[in-house]
Amino acid sequence: MLNAYAQAAQGSGQQAASPLVSLMPIVIIFVIFYFLLIRPQKKAQEEHKRMVSELKKNDEVITTGGIYGTIVNVKENSLILRIDDNVKIEVQKNAIGTVKKSR
Repeated sequence: MLNAYAQAAQGSGQQAASPLVSLMPIVIIFVIFYFLLIRPQKKAQEEHKRMVSELKKNDEVITTGGIYGTIVNVKENSLILRIDDNVKIEVQKNAIGTVKKSR
């Protein structure tokens, strides 16, 4: 029992770690996640938004569902795509994955 009191007395002389030091690993992990996950995703979203805003008639596009088509008409929130002779579909602008080429 005397041994336990002696150990407690020795430990009381040391200073407790500051709260800032104990939060440092969490801050470092957040910074790593930001630069590896969040920032690139935001950049890709901005690039896609820019690409969608620049769509125009006769652009050849590929939808996120894998449909190849040519833009026939651009509406406010959607596009009319010609996917074959006399076959047209209407899709949302956000459904466009890539622009194959502009004519």
